[in-house]
Amino acid sequence: MAEGTLASVFDHSTPKTELYDVKNVAPMVSSYYQRIRPILDALENLRRLNITKEGIQLPTIVVVGDQSTGKSSVLESLAGISLPRGQGICTRVPLVMRLQNHSLPKPELALEYNGKHVPTDEAHVSEAICAATDELAGSGKGISNTPLTLIVKKNGVPDLTMIDLPGITRVPVQGQPLDIYDQVVNTIMEYIKPEESIILNVLSATADFSIYESIRMSQTVDKTGARTLAVVTKVDISPEGLPEKVKADDVNIGLGYVCVRNRIGDESYEEAREEEAKLFKTHKLLSNIDKSIVGIPVLAEKLVQLQAASISKIFPEIVKKINDKLESQLSKLEKFPRKLTSLVDVMSAFMDVIGLTRESLCKILLKGEFDKYPDDKQMHCTARLVEMLDQYSNDLRQGSESSAEDKFLMEEIKVLEETKRIGLPNFMPRTVFLTRLHSKVESISCIPIKFIDKVWDYLEDVGVTILKHHSEHYHQLQTSMRFAWQKIIAEMRENSMKYMQQVVEMEKLTDYSCNPEYTIEYNKLIASQNCLVEKVKARSSPIVINGFGNVQVSHLTLYTTLLPQAFDLKVRLTAYWKIVLQRLIDNTALHLQFSIFNLLKKDLGYEVLKDTVSPSGGGIERLFEETPSVAVKRDDLNRSIKTLKESKEVVAGIIDKISTYGN
Repeated sequence: MAEGTLASVFDHSTPKTELYDVKNVAPMVSSYYQRIRPILDALENLRRLNITKEGIQLPTIVVVGDQSTGKSSVLESLAGISLPRGQGICTRVPLVMRLQNHSLPKPELALEYNGKHVPTDEAHVSEAICAATDELAGSGKGISNTPLTLIVKKNGVPDLTMIDLPGITRVPVQGQPLDIYDQVVNTIMEYIKPEESIILNVLSATADFSIYESIRMSQTVDKTGARTLAVVTKVDISPEGLPEKVKADDVNIGLGYVCVRNRIGDESYEEAREEEAKLFKTHKLLSNIDKSIVGIPVLAEKLVQLQAASISKIFPEIVKKINDKLESQLSKLEKFPRKLTSLVDVMSAFMDVIGLTRESLCKILLKGEFDKYPDDKQMHCTARLVEMLDQYSNDLRQGSESSAEDKFLMEEIKVLEETKRIGLPNFMPRTVFLTRLHSKVESISCIPIKFIDKVWDYLEDVGVTILKHHSEHYHQLQTSMRFAWQKIIAEMRENSMKYMQQVVEMEKLTDYSCNPEYTIEYNKLIASQNCLVEKVKARSSPIVINGFGNVQVSHLTLYTTLLPQAFDLKVRLTAYWKIVLQRLIDNTALHLQFSIFNLLKKDLGYEVLKDTVSPSGGGIERLFEETPSVAVKRDDLNRSIKTLKESKEVVAGIIDKISTYGN
């Protein structure tokens, strides 16, 4: 809807309001009101639909004030009817007052609440409000946040919709809950906080404006006062200094002040307006107040103008919000699973969930596609597996390094001494090398096993996240799928453990490699053998040895006969160990990739069904029983969509009328 079309509806000065003129109660019916009333009716229909529960706020005039400031009297003057009066809080529920100017033979009044429509009349409206309030808030003195709507169709009233809220009381009286103050404050804040609300703050002239709690509350949500209008009552009781107070505006009322005199005693509303006009014209102090800010008629005119400006500004945004929210809720409902009414439906849904889960697993575990989880790095599986392999490689290399306390060649010398036998000198048996190799492999044997365990933990978590996503609406199915997935993972984990244990045992068992790097590395390192022997005999320490760095050798002077063999053993093991580590890393990586490939070939659906169709399984239908929480969410969505669709029809109807006015 073009904003210009809506603006044209309000692009007329508001007619001057002469409420309850003694000589002639002039009807306020005009082309202006004929244009604005359909929009007010539409907003009231939206209010009845409780559209605010959908997060869509409506332009509202909210009437607030401390207890006994004359708030109800102001509303009575605007509506020309009597409202409940008495000690304590008179207004115990939010009272939505819908005033409609009508040239009817006699006024028509009705109350609406809890789906009821209760007609009443001027003589009995106060009793009817009290009865409805008792039904909503109880017969005591407590309050309720459930609104009560009062519709007043009467000649001479302004077309306005206002919400009267309970007066602020600090000390509970007998029969009121101890937290009555907090309840009232919470209710008021709920209504005045939205930016769409115009705050009509009722103040009594009998006290300094700054002491009123209602002023403090409105300043909390409207710091600049841009949407707050103040009504000053009881001006006839405390006229002293009032002109200066409203002119000074110490409490920052952005929309200004209107000073009024309410009805006193048995005065009719017509007599009250006449007395009010006379008071502001003849009183020695009050006559100094600008006539543009005094009197109930001025207040009515200001409220109509503010209401019109607010609607003109906000209504297009309301239409947009309704359409956007409806689209969003429909989209959410589409993502909900359809209700399954037959075994065919159940099997179809089961196959869909299993198929989508397998597709997601394949994308994430093999292809490295994570478009469904762009911000969850834990689900970027291929990248995380590479990082885990890199860490595994570092752990293997660090785990096999000699500690600082190990003296150079002493491990080799000990092995040579313990494996010596009767035979030719300088001949190193193969068992010597295998003994050292076995010891070195044993020192890192737990690292591959821990790595495999860690990888399968990670893969299990990734799979659970994926299957939870695809089965989120079916708790029983999710539980069964999780159990089946964990069962498959446990089986794959066990196989991987056995494989890695075999790989480690093979490395312990024998020494073999056709990799030429072994010979190249051995020849490069063994070239330092003669130099080492000479340095030890010469008692030089420390010395630099190619491939081993700066080493202490002073402790080797006692083992000069075993030194060549010990260094040879060290060199052979060093050259071969590089191949062993690389082989472990490569084997682990290949096995990991192969295991993931085989994992995706596993039939997750079969594992689920195998347990489900067993005598104690309860059948596949059980897996698709909707949980209470999902049923509640679905009902809430359907209720929200129904409200939004009805709201859309309401605003569509008013747009058509606005378009007609524009033409």
